[in-house]
Amino acid sequence: MIEYPEIDRYASLDSPLHRFDPRAKIIAFLFLIFSIVLLNDLKLVLIGFLVSILFLIASKLPFHFIIQHLKGVSLFIIPFLVIMPFTVKGNEIFSIYAIKMTYEGLRYGILVVLKAFSAVMLIFPMVATTKFETTLKALDKLKVPNILVQMLMFTYRYIFVFVNEFQRLLIAMESRGFKLGTSSYALRTIGNALGMLFVRSYERAERVYWAMRSRGYAGNQKTLVEFKMCTKDYILTFFIIAFAVCLHMVCYAGVGVV
Repeated sequence: MIEYPEIDRYASLDSPLHRFDPRAKIIAFLFLIFSIVLLNDLKLVLIGFLVSILFLIASKLPFHFIIQHLKGVSLFIIPFLVIMPFTVKGNEIFSIYAIKMTYEGLRYGILVVLKAFSAVMLIFPMVATTKFETTLKALDKLKVPNILVQMLMFTYRYIFVFVNEFQRLLIAMESRGFKLGTSSYALRTIGNALGMLFVRSYERAERVYWAMRSRGYAGNQKTLVEFKMCTKDYILTFFIIAFAVCLHMVCYAGVGVV
């Protein structure tokens, strides 16, 4: 069976970030993420990376939960560290025949990897420390277009339903002797199964729509959670945003080493 990667599985834990107001949390961490991503100073990006780790530790999220999600992201990030040192022109570090590794390429590779991992790691304390429906309500309170909030809600809710539906189709095919492969027959069969999944998805969406309309759904996110900012929320928000601004002030002042 497929293990569903619920992003809010540990939202019921207790930590300073779990108690952080969701609206302020989203604003502060998004500000910090963009601040780190826009930096070009390797030392300052490294500081941002270390601070991201500190926020992960403060969130008290289980280590295995974080690694489980970082493994998939690493497949897209690590290749930059492998490719860029040999493709960016600059001062040569060493060469093997016609292949040359440059200092600039290695620096850019490390820079990209640190930025990417910092951004991904900051998403965990921003999203994984709050129930998903509460995060959606916070986005709605922050005046994010309602249609985007509803799209996020339905995508997150029904992506697991569609995965489970496809798994049932695959089990049914395998019980009839089907074997997954790259042959034309296997690909054609998978294509037919995906087509059937789309048809079922359309029919299910229509049934869900009318079921929600019959229960008074009007396109608005409704939860029993009420938001209330306290002094600690203001202080933590100020600290995170001030740190993000200070990184760029130090960079523009020329203190960092490019």
